[in-house]
Amino acid sequence: MSEILTALLEGTARTVTVDGVELAPEALLGAASDLARRLPTSAPVAVHATASIDTVVAVVGGLLAGVPVVPVPADAGEAERAHVLSDSGATCWAGAAPADPAALPHVAVDLDAHAGPPTATPSADDVALILYTSGTTGAPKGVLLPHRAIAAGLDALAEAWSWTREDTLAHGLPLYHVHGLVLGVLGPLRLGSALVHTGRPTPDRYADAARAGATLFFGVPTVWSRVAANEDDARALASARLLVSGSAALPAPVFQRLRELTGHEVAERYGMSETLITVAARADGPRLPGVVGVPVRGVETRLRGDDGAPVPRDGEGVGNLEVRGPTLFAGYLGRPEATAECWTDDGWFRTGDVATIDAAGLHRIVGRASVDLIKSGGYRIGAGEVEASLLGHPAVAECAVVGLPDADLGQRVVAFVVLEEGVDAAPALADELIAHVRAELAAHKRPREVRFVAGLPRNAMGKVQKGQLG
Repeated sequence: MSEILTALLEGTARTVTVDGVELAPEALLGAASDLARRLPTSAPVAVHATASIDTVVAVVGGLLAGVPVVPVPADAGEAERAHVLSDSGATCWAGAAPADPAALPHVAVDLDAHAGPPTATPSADDVALILYTSGTTGAPKGVLLPHRAIAAGLDALAEAWSWTREDTLAHGLPLYHVHGLVLGVLGPLRLGSALVHTGRPTPDRYADAARAGATLFFGVPTVWSRVAANEDDARALASARLLVSGSAALPAPVFQRLRELTGHEVAERYGMSETLITVAARADGPRLPGVVGVPVRGVETRLRGDDGAPVPRDGEGVGNLEVRGPTLFAGYLGRPEATAECWTDDGWFRTGDVATIDAAGLHRIVGRASVDLIKSGGYRIGAGEVEASLLGHPAVAECAVVGLPDADLGQRVVAFVVLEEGVDAAPALADELIAHVRAELAAHKRPREVRFVAGLPRNAMGKVQKGQLG
């Protein structure tokens, strides 16, 4: 039995609705079980993670079959998708088929099928999901998430947010990362709450979900800033029990505007693909702008200076945030060196973020230890990945990609480009470079702006000084 799908397998789950398509738990289990019986018995399966009921059935089917599931962004570019498929060793597509399946066989969902649950019994340490995350350089790495980590993470959030079967969760987040898939789909299937995925995370759809009785809402800062800008839709959320924001810092003006319109103080939380959610504002605790809360049950955190010395928990001292606990990943697929580099000698995971912690244990994330991880619209984007794509264009001699402040997205992806000699810096070329990245990578990774420069600022060692760009 899966470590994750408790409510679904025990018959206590409630209805799942995705973009208007509703599936009773018995029908979901039957269709997923039928799919599971047609999947490979050991190799990973790729899921074209569209905002559809097929994605939910495919992910559940993979978990029931005991095989690792590899969610692939629906907007992934050709190069990105090819890397994920090759690196993960996926042998087939499950669920919705992409326009170009890259020669892999496709196992389709049959929503009318009603097979009994398969006999596979994955252990707690078996890998449930392989999530690809953008690092600061190079191609995305496969994060190995075992069943036990996901189960522990969901149970900890249930305790922190008083999340029960009586809730109806509503959100419109992508179904291939921690927030949208692990919390937003597997959470209800473990805890028993109903799920309404709105298809798209627009203010009007969130308001409609609230009017229909949704009690718990997930969003990223871009979603919440758009909700806050639509007064009538925002006021509809007053009937909810809890609003949750994550993936990047929620701007204080948005927090305050939502409190004014809805009566709710948004609960922020913090985590990574590698750690799941480790810190969260509690439903029964303080929810303050810019504060991501306290460690969830079973998780420990600490701050260390660059010299390894402890940083005081006084709300002022800034240090490198390190965590440990049952929600952490099992390593990067095929990257033992990268995995080893993430851990301290005494067993703590280096998050790469810097933070402050006050005497009450409240955490505030100050920023990224590296400037190369961009948080835009709730997505974490590796600058090196975008730079590699740009350098593949014949007009580009050098480039540096940074995240600059943006009122809507949090940060927008901006590319500083040095052109090859003799190439004209025309506006049409900027559009061409943006389209070039869009063709290779996911749409949200494309530069929102291209700035042509004569050269890039560098230090004495030749390293680009991104802090001087802007």
